[in-house]
Amino acid sequence: MAKPELAGHARTMQALERIIASKGIRLAPPLDEEDHSHSGAQAWRHEARASYALNRWRAATPPRFQDAQTTIPEVAAWADTTLAEPGSAGALLLTGLTGTGKTHEAYGALRRIAAGGPDRYELVAMNSADMYGHLRPTKEVGAMEDRLRRLSQVQYLLLDDLGTTKVSEWTEEITYRLINHRYNHCLPTIITSNLPARDANGPDLTDFVGDRVASRLAEMVSTLVPMVGVDRRRGRGAA
Repeated sequence: MAKPELAGHARTMQALERIIASKGIRLAPPLDEEDHSHSGAQAWRHEARASYALNRWRAATPPRFQDAQTTIPEVAAWADTTLAEPGSAGALLLTGLTGTGKTHEAYGALRRIAAGGPDRYELVAMNSADMYGHLRPTKEVGAMEDRLRRLSQVQYLLLDDLGTTKVSEWTEEITYRLINHRYNHCLPTIITSNLPARDANGPDLTDFVGDRVASRLAEMVSTLVPMVGVDRRRGRGAA
């Protein structure tokens, strides 16, 4: 038979529970239920982050590449490293002739990062010729510096077709300032180029960017992927 004091305590607790329930307050669940809820919350947060990042990716990606998926193991590995440790991932450099799928792989890598549910996801993707046009000095005071700062500081940058524009002191200086900032701050960067990284028998990327940038790229690029094959655009109209 229960002791009077224990029975009184039980009645008091029941009364408290009824009062709490009437106010819509939920008591803390048992440990096993709490662990299950915590796991579910983590999965929900991961899904929400991935959905947000993929929306940002779609907004920055041209219609031509909306179905981009990386198919090269080295590119996928770079994307996975970038997702896990963005500060140590370095840059991805994709080289090869026109139409070999460099841009498709680049957008695929950025999509893979987004699908992984990063804590934040900021992306600028730009053709190098458009970038130099975008950065041309204007009468608007400070506009060029603001635009260059945005490209230099954005979390993920895709610089497509580097080496296709005419070289000048101005383009070299802009390229140096952009690459130098991203190099110093260990920001993940994807570069594609029709020029080889090095070629003793012909023009290469070093000839375009100059020695200062080439030196930084040599250390900054952690993954170099030379892409070979025929021009896919001529074969089936795909990028």
